[in-house]
Amino acid sequence: MRVLVTGGAGYIGSHTVLQLLAAGHEAVIADDFSNAKPSVVGRLEELAGQAIPTHRVDLTDRAATAALFDAEPVDSVIHFAGFKAVGESVAQPLSYYENNLDSTYSVLRAMGSHGVHRFVFSSSATVYGDNPIRERTEDMPTTATNPYGWTKVMIEQTLRDLAASDPSWRIAVLRYFNPVGAHPSGRIGEDPSGFPNNLMPFVAQVAVGRRERLSVFGDDYDTPDGTGVRDYIHVEDLAAGHVAALDRLAQIDDGWSAWNLGSGQGVSVLELVDAFARASGREIPYEVAPRRPGDAPAYWADPRKANAELNWRTTKTLDDMCADSWRWQSANPQGYPD
Repeated sequence: MRVLVTGGAGYIGSHTVLQLLAAGHEAVIADDFSNAKPSVVGRLEELAGQAIPTHRVDLTDRAATAALFDAEPVDSVIHFAGFKAVGESVAQPLSYYENNLDSTYSVLRAMGSHGVHRFVFSSSATVYGDNPIRERTEDMPTTATNPYGWTKVMIEQTLRDLAASDPSWRIAVLRYFNPVGAHPSGRIGEDPSGFPNNLMPFVAQVAVGRRERLSVFGDDYDTPDGTGVRDYIHVEDLAAGHVAALDRLAQIDDGWSAWNLGSGQGVSVLELVDAFARASGREIPYEVAPRRPGDAPAYWADPRKANAELNWRTTKTLDDMCADSWRWQSANPQGYPD
């Protein structure tokens, strides 16, 4: 297939582009580069050994999005583009609702008018809200605790309604848990803008000397070592899940389906810190800070639906995740060049 990858220069999008190409698909990147560096594209082309059509476009602009589809005929879309920082979404809710919803609606309208009906959506485990059940399954009700999460819930509902209204649509919703790691080459990886919002890039920046120490938010949870437990998934496994979902689209019976992409195993903050120290050969200084409001003690994916229906499962260990993250961070201590 010829696949439009929105947000294709971002962290998960860039790794997915490479796996699409390796699987024999063609990829077209659309990105406004508000949270990604143009230098990513050159590295992707270097790793892929081929040119990759790339368009700088604001997908909230319906006319520009329609023009993109005029210029680049595609068979399907994998939609990553969107703002994704939870804390920022609380401070700037209108920006998040406008950007994440409008860009999705613009893409869906352009798809419909161009006869493209295969769509893979980058959702999140945040749609399970603060459900007290630690193992999350796809049949749980969706809700959210912050504006970023609500954009995912709202888009998922839109996609359900769209599939119900028109039987030509085939839509895959992928609910990620905690993507980490990097391409084994060390050429592409996670490069957060400003202050890291997630644990792994923060730990990596401490290890490389960009930050003095890590704050561990709470050590008195009902978990084996008192710190929060999450399900971490290597970005390469996550990218493979998108390729598997794309291949599955034709077999979706009711036009819409959701799958968890996670390992099904919980890892605590301190377990991840210890694993990163082993991978980097460096001490990771940390201090215990008060719990953050809204943080759940522990949760992880039940990935059995994806295992069975997508013929997909994670292959990378926590040590793999840390080794690949360190290879990327140590080779690119300041991230991508501008």
